[in-house]
Amino acid sequence: MHRLLLILVTLTAAGLMAGAVWWATLGTALTALQAKGSSDLSLAADRLRLELQRSRDLAVLLAADPGIAASVSQPGIFDYPATRLQGFADRSGASDVLLLNGTGTVIGSASGRRGDLSDAVWMVRPRQGALGVGPMPQGAVFGGRVFAHAAPTFDAQGKVSGAVAVTRDLAVLERGWRGDPQAIYFTDAVGHVVVSNREELLGGPPPQTRAPIRGLDIRRTESGRYIPRDALHLELPQPTLGLTAEVLLDTAPARALAQARGLAAGAALLVLGGLLVFLWERRRVLARANQTLEARVAERTAALTTEIGERREAEAALTRAQADLVQAGKLSALGQLSAGISHELNQPLMAIRSFAQNGATFLDRGNAEAAGANLTRINDLAGRMGRIIRNLSAFARSEPQAAVETDLATVIEDALEITEARRAAGQVDTIVHLPETPVLALAGEVRMGQVLVNLIANAVDAMADRSDRRLTIALTDGPPTMRVSDTGPGLQTPEAIFDPFYTTKEVGAGLGLGLSLSYGIVQGFGGEIRGRNTGQGAEFTVTLPPAVGSVAA
Repeated sequence: MHRLLLILVTLTAAGLMAGAVWWATLGTALTALQAKGSSDLSLAADRLRLELQRSRDLAVLLAADPGIAASVSQPGIFDYPATRLQGFADRSGASDVLLLNGTGTVIGSASGRRGDLSDAVWMVRPRQGALGVGPMPQGAVFGGRVFAHAAPTFDAQGKVSGAVAVTRDLAVLERGWRGDPQAIYFTDAVGHVVVSNREELLGGPPPQTRAPIRGLDIRRTESGRYIPRDALHLELPQPTLGLTAEVLLDTAPARALAQARGLAAGAALLVLGGLLVFLWERRRVLARANQTLEARVAERTAALTTEIGERREAEAALTRAQADLVQAGKLSALGQLSAGISHELNQPLMAIRSFAQNGATFLDRGNAEAAGANLTRINDLAGRMGRIIRNLSAFARSEPQAAVETDLATVIEDALEITEARRAAGQVDTIVHLPETPVLALAGEVRMGQVLVNLIANAVDAMADRSDRRLTIALTDGPPTMRVSDTGPGLQTPEAIFDPFYTTKEVGAGLGLGLSLSYGIVQGFGGEIRGRNTGQGAEFTVTLPPAVGSVAA
């Protein structure tokens, strides 16, 4: 009777302990998930806001155009050319540019379409002289899921005469978000999903059942295979867009962690209870016989060993799960490099296209030898692209990229070959100073080729409007140094040229990532890259460590 009571107490205590540990661990894990999710949601909201910033700026700029203001104020007398509106849309990435009168009727557009948008939510504020934002009304003739920024126009007396609206196709924005690990979506004032990285969530409010845990908003969904079934819901209002950013975070890992720790705690208490039962049984059996005692000791010891083994297995599973979460975080960071990967691969792809076109011309002329040479160059460029992709794969596996002995003269020659067509098209005179002896540095041929191709391409673009177009490339030793100079207008803000997304080119002509990526590549090899104005143009200097063996970069 006493033994049964002790077992019941132990089991009850083990269950309570397992439940308490499960509950505490679940709360801690969900809190950590909430912190990470809030950060991811804020980044997603910033990303959407930056994507739409160009539309807002263009709407404000066009509303201040006297020609557009006159066309809106006096339609029929002053008609703004649709071709110019189409040009604005093409250069900014907008889906359409609309001119609306005071009643909300479209009187001109880049697409040539007309319609009544008086019920559009984004037309309310322009009538009051302020900037309006919001999605296109359902069923509008302009079609699709469109988001608009509308800026008011004023007549000669300073009264609101209409508005200029710049629209963006939300489906185009979503294409680059499909691979995001979290289900993120943006809803309007009535709860309809306007934009999302999960197609299943688009449209009306997603069906969800609330099941709060520890004051957190836990929801159960049945929306699709890429939507977590039990998810932590977070939201972040975006008043400047008239939207609310929301995210559904999968709680399965947090529940698994809580279950593992709860079971471990319960198992530990069961072991302790088993030990107490064993001690009590041992004292009782000692009065009978040593033989019975030894058998019972062996039995209890085996049970204890089994329980300890189970606990170690649970701890090992927990360690593996934590390691998997760290690796998943690294793979999530690769999503933020999508723009950099595109920039790194675009240069050899353009060269391959040029060589392929020339090769086809040589074959048409019967010049097989020249065509074969072009195919060899295409093969070399494809090999380089493979090395780029292998470098990215090494990052995902936490493997270092080796800095090896590299002949910088070969790097310069390869870069000049890749950019030959571009320099010829820009009518650029190229002057190259190479020493008679090899200049060896600790670097990577592919990565340094990317740096040099980017510097040459920037120089060619900078000299586009100059009558004197001279590109000078010099290589010196002690330490290994490459200098690339041009006769362009020079650097406007030398202190900001290596910042991500900094560019002086027109909208749509560049991402502003080339110099930032080049800076990271050179720094990774232990080198230094600098830019300055020479009085005749700009000069970039790349200094690398001399080759004394192979190290990890």
